Amino acid sequence: MLENQAYENSLHPPTESGDDTYRGHRRDFNHRISGFHFFASDDITSTHLPHQCTNNLKQTGLAYKIWAGDNHDKYPMEISVTNGGAMELMTTPDAWKVFQVMSNELSTPKVIYCPEDSLHGSAATNWGDDLKNKISYFIGVDANDALPSAILSGDGNFLLNDAPANYGFVNVISNATLAWDTTRHGGETKQGWFTKVKTGTGNIGLADGSVQSLSQSGLTNQLHQTGFVTNRFFIP
Repeated sequence: MLENQAYENSLHPPTESGDDTYRGHRRDFNHRISGFHFFASDDITSTHLPHQCTNNLKQTGLAYKIWAGDNHDKYPMEISVTNGGAMELMTTPDAWKVFQVMSNELSTPKVIYCPEDSLHGSAATNWGDDLKNKISYFIGVDANDALPSAILSGDGNFLLNDAPANYGFVNVISNATLAWDTTRHGGETKQGWFTKVKTGTGNIGLADGSVQSLSQSGLTNQLHQTGFVTNRFFIP
């Protein structure tokens, strides 16, 4: 009975404003609420980064769509530089300028930077040439609006046939092994009784505007559905 009364008092403390007991209860109550709020905020922050990456790729896909809507349903890779696109750049080290072409649609360079990308340091603050070294996402060179399953963009921390895929063009043929390293979105898989192996996972954006988070096997399956015998990517 006394325990129940104490519990009731903690929820509904006495209302006499001059009562020391009331003030004590109120301080205790506020302290508990304050502590709970801090814990909840901390928990949200810890799960924020992976969602930020997928959100970035959704916005990037939308930027491609908006740009294409104003340019005969073609992406910058399909439109000549003289007409405001980037087609001639898609065989050069300047292929990254696709994102400069879409700067109005992307709005901010933060959209093309993954917060878990340790290689490129930080997001760019403007659309100048410094952008070149602050892009997290690859470009699907041959992606177009007519092939919804084509890979348009995604995390560029690739391993091609178990070797890091460095800056530049990557041609992924049907029997090649493409995977992500563990520097961004790695997870652990259990092998045997005790061994845990860290494996890379990543995110890709498709030409239909969707974003998928994939393991190595999922990425391999997606490569077989793109409509291309060879998938060409540019990695900034």
